[in-house]
Amino acid sequence: MTGLTNKVVFITGASRGIGAAIANRFAAEGANVIFTYAKSIHRAKEQEEKLKAFGVHAKAIQVDNADAVALQTAISDTIGQFGPVDILVNNAGICPSGDFSAITLTDFDEIMDINVKAVFAASHAVVKDMAEGGRIISIGSNLADIAVSGDTILYSMSKSALQGFTKGLARALGPKKITVNLVQPGPIDTDMNPADAPLADFLRSRMALPAYGTGDDIAGLVAFLASDEGKYITGSTLTIDGGMNA
Repeated sequence: MTGLTNKVVFITGASRGIGAAIANRFAAEGANVIFTYAKSIHRAKEQEEKLKAFGVHAKAIQVDNADAVALQTAISDTIGQFGPVDILVNNAGICPSGDFSAITLTDFDEIMDINVKAVFAASHAVVKDMAEGGRIISIGSNLADIAVSGDTILYSMSKSALQGFTKGLARALGPKKITVNLVQPGPIDTDMNPADAPLADFLRSRMALPAYGTGDDIAGLVAFLASDEGKYITGSTLTIDGGMNA
């Protein structure tokens, strides 16, 4: 990919899984990567050192994405140390599941704070300093468009909200030549959703390509959208799910 060397990339939730794969790809392309993590300091520091091994600047910042003020402060500190953010990847999210009758208002507030409000807060924090050619990329879910179960109502609701946000923000930032896009993964083999999980065979049965994807599959698409090659794509929702939603 071209145009990623020395870019400042801020990724929420990138100590493991899809986020870590995205961070690794950007570092491999020569970008400086700052990422947040929620709990495991040990794992975050390991990831930080892995990124630095590519010869780039890297920094792990502990932030609870449910705390919008703390997230915006982390972004402000990043801008002060590394300069304006060139590429924002809103990756952090949670996926609770359960019977609808058992869902509480506390559950609702938690998932909306992390999956929706944090995306708004991070995007709002980077925009004032982001230069022309900047990129905002959010990680949604193919479950925003299809209900395979009644147990993920809040998750699907939260990820659907990102579609409207992406389209509106793309319009707002188009004059500054900043692109805004949404990537919607399907089943991806991570420690949170392993390819040998109890529901894995059921999910594969719904796919045109009956196999789980990898974090690298998602990272490749994100890197393309962030590169010079992706400069004419904005306001788009790109679903990468092995044809599950086909």
